[in-house]
Amino acid sequence: MNPLPRTVGFVGLGAMGLPMAANLAKAGCDVLAWNRSRPALDAARTAGCRTAGSPAEVGATAPVVLTMLPDLPQVVAVLDGLLCADPVIDTLVVMGTVSPVGVRKVAEELLPRGVTVVDAPVSGGVTGARDASLSIMAGGPADSVERIRPYLSAMGSTVRRMGDIGAGSLAKACNQLVVAGTLVSLAEAVLLGERGGLEPAALLDVLAGGLASSEVLAQKRHHLAESDFTPSGPARYLHKDLGFVLESAADERVLLPLSATVARLYAAVEAQGQGDLDNSVVLQHLRGRRANHPHHSKD
Repeated sequence: MNPLPRTVGFVGLGAMGLPMAANLAKAGCDVLAWNRSRPALDAARTAGCRTAGSPAEVGATAPVVLTMLPDLPQVVAVLDGLLCADPVIDTLVVMGTVSPVGVRKVAEELLPRGVTVVDAPVSGGVTGARDASLSIMAGGPADSVERIRPYLSAMGSTVRRMGDIGAGSLAKACNQLVVAGTLVSLAEAVLLGERGGLEPAALLDVLAGGLASSEVLAQKRHHLAESDFTPSGPARYLHKDLGFVLESAADERVLLPLSATVARLYAAVEAQGQGDLDNSVVLQHLRGRRANHPHHSKD
């Protein structure tokens, strides 16, 4: 028996949003999806979703609406549409990676309009979205999180309420801190190794067999070993997410020296026009830097 007979709305059918919506439909949910581009809507229909002609149609049909959009400004941009046509929406679930500070403000603004916000960002990448094995970090009122838990469980293997609104996004910021820090460490290891005559692929295999092993290494091994920076996760998104890390650190008055350094590296990657390449392209950026070691000077 379907535990969620009511329609659920889904806005944002990108590389992760489309398989997430498909997994909801596969679990027996009545998914009403909307996206700006028509090809994604066609793909959603093929995957078992119904499609809407506008955000207004979604908001007027679905009490719970999930968004998988790049950032909070894109969520805010569709809010007027969701709420304009005699809406029945009462719960907005923000599943993209957004500012913990910003999502709390949106929640405060929507509460008088009868809409509860849950922030529920995800980790696991396109693979996790496709396999319904995402790790989902939720923030919001306990009863609201429990109400939408069956939807979240249809898309992820780990679903955890982290606290009140903004807590899910703070947990995701912590996740991105670890991902970015690990990526930079791996890139530096490859750079150091290849300058000393080691084959990157062999080095990464050895690292993967020991304590240095990680999911980041497993998913990024090919990119780093082959210098193939075809995007599976664009560097510009990680640059954006690191901004949320630093914003949260300032808000909580916490000093994060590693995060500050990593954020500067990804800011430089974006400034060099490499933001659309894979986030492992930080390796290429490091290769282009020239170390200055005065104690090695020949003068």
